Amino acid sequence: MIIPADSIDNETLQSLVESFVLREGTDYGEVEITMQEKVDQIIEQLRLGDIVIEYSEEHESVNIIKKP
Repeated sequence: MIIPADSIDNETLQSLVESFVLREGTDYGEVEITMQEKVDQIIEQLRLGDIVIEYSEEHESVNIIKKP
């Protein structure tokens, strides 16, 4: 099930995205960016609709994925 980012309050969205960024733990290349910068980038992508929040009832988990 896709959950619209604008239906989640800002504090919860911030926590969800921070958790996602920590879980992914990706190396961002030559230019190091802060966690907050990465969180801001993810939130912007959510607002633009490039990525979405997916809730799995079966696994009772939330993930951020590319828009299907």
